[in-house]
Amino acid sequence: MGTPLSGRTFTLKLRDGETNGSIMMFEETVPLGTKSTLHLHHDSDEVAYVLDGEITCLIGDDVTVCGPGSSIFMPRGVRHAWKCTGTQSGRVLFLYTPGKAGGLIEEQQRMGRGFGSMSQSELADILQRHGWELFGASPL
Repeated sequence: MGTPLSGRTFTLKLRDGETNGSIMMFEETVPLGTKSTLHLHHDSDEVAYVLDGEITCLIGDDVTVCGPGSSIFMPRGVRHAWKCTGTQSGRVLFLYTPGKAGGLIEEQQRMGRGFGSMSQSELADILQRHGWELFGASPL
């Protein structure tokens, strides 16, 4: 298993460098109520495949509730957020293509630090290098 971050567990499956920048993939276990930030990726599309639990997603202005076996597409340049809803923890396989945006997850795992523990300059640097933009807390 990967490094826990706020009760979340990440397992890196394909690192960006292992695919020559084509894909980055990881599995995440998220406790009930866990939510992402509202954000977008400038250079990468994101796909999520729900393995267990229920995930509610906001993509642009659309809200969708997804259960096991559901795929979620979050295109580059579109603001999105998600939350683990329902009655149990969730387990989701995330994929970025190209893998640039996933490099942020890889770096967080190496450092063992989330956004909240970074200084403003560290946060600005990691977001810029990996093509992310944050808009604040999830509205979900």
